[in-house]
Amino acid sequence: MKIQLLVVGKTSTPYIKTAIENYESRLKHYVPFEIKTIADIKNARRLSEEQQKVAEGELLLAAMQPGDFVVLLDERGGEMTSRQFSQFIERRMATTSANIIFVVGGPYGFSKAVYDRANDKLSLSRMTFSHEMVRLFFVEQIYRAMTILRGEPYHHD
Repeated sequence: MKIQLLVVGKTSTPYIKTAIENYESRLKHYVPFEIKTIADIKNARRLSEEQQKVAEGELLLAAMQPGDFVVLLDERGGEMTSRQFSQFIERRMATTSANIIFVVGGPYGFSKAVYDRANDKLSLSRMTFSHEMVRLFFVEQIYRAMTILRGEPYHHD
């Protein structure tokens, strides 16, 4: 079982990229983890929002396996505390041998096909963040969940 963060487009802001890499290296001590990047759609400016979502959706779906447990990071998803999220991860790890894939979509969200494929949706906040910031926040939350599960002194209630 592996945890994967599937994202559309590269992280280009240097300080965010460095911070993500820091948490990514920490996570490897707890669980197999990887960030998989789907390339931005070429000529996206010539596409409508819906066409862009469909094109990105096809690439996202191609990166998934049939048995993967897919969670969309979506503003319409449920919210959890860090402790609740750690319990969510623990349950998934205990009940599935498949990968857990968390997905950050493109600028316009997800296509209907991606929503249909998803097993769950999770919101980080009711606020809107840049896609790069979501990546950083989420990788930190996965790390935080692992330290909670191990009883390590990173998280404070």
